[in-house]
Amino acid sequence: MGKNEAFQAKVRQLGILVGELDAAQGDRGNAAARELVQLLMEVHGTALERMLEIVFDSGALGEAIIQQAGEDPIVRHLLLLYSLHPEDIESRVLKALAEVAPRLRKHSSEAELVSIREGAVQVSVRTSGHACGSTGKTVKALIEESIYDLAPDVASLEIQSPDDEVSSGFVSIESLLKHPLPAHVAAMRSAEVVGAD
Repeated sequence: MGKNEAFQAKVRQLGILVGELDAAQGDRGNAAARELVQLLMEVHGTALERMLEIVFDSGALGEAIIQQAGEDPIVRHLLLLYSLHPEDIESRVLKALAEVAPRLRKHSSEAELVSIREGAVQVSVRTSGHACGSTGKTVKALIEESIYDLAPDVASLEIQSPDDEVSSGFVSIESLLKHPLPAHVAAMRSAEVVGAD
């Protein structure tokens, strides 16, 4: 396990422990532990923010250092934890889509940002040619991995594809015209319509 993976595992474990503290109620020890974690977060966040201000005040070199820190896989997560990342969520989602684009092209697919509202991200996927169901799953997994790596702070992620419409029961008029009903099914449907009166 590399340094980045080990750090991400520790961040996930930290999140689980904080969640467990929040879930435990009533015990004075748990309340003290929650207060300790909150106080540590505030102290560290204030100090980290001040460090970034000092670096930023050094001019163009400082701005470049902050940008580079925001791109580092370990530092990026720390900056996100304290809401100090130099790029907004939309910029990071767009960067994630740009980075995953070459891998999507190998699956004859492309992704486009549809919207971001209050951290809820919608992405549209288009696949050219005929792709099997596993391709759609692979493409969605690639997009999720890329977005959650650069923007783990998204509130939700919805990936829309044309396959989703078909599986939800929606059939477009265009697809009906391309694939006419077999004669016996069309006859049954017209009989049902006539008998409906």
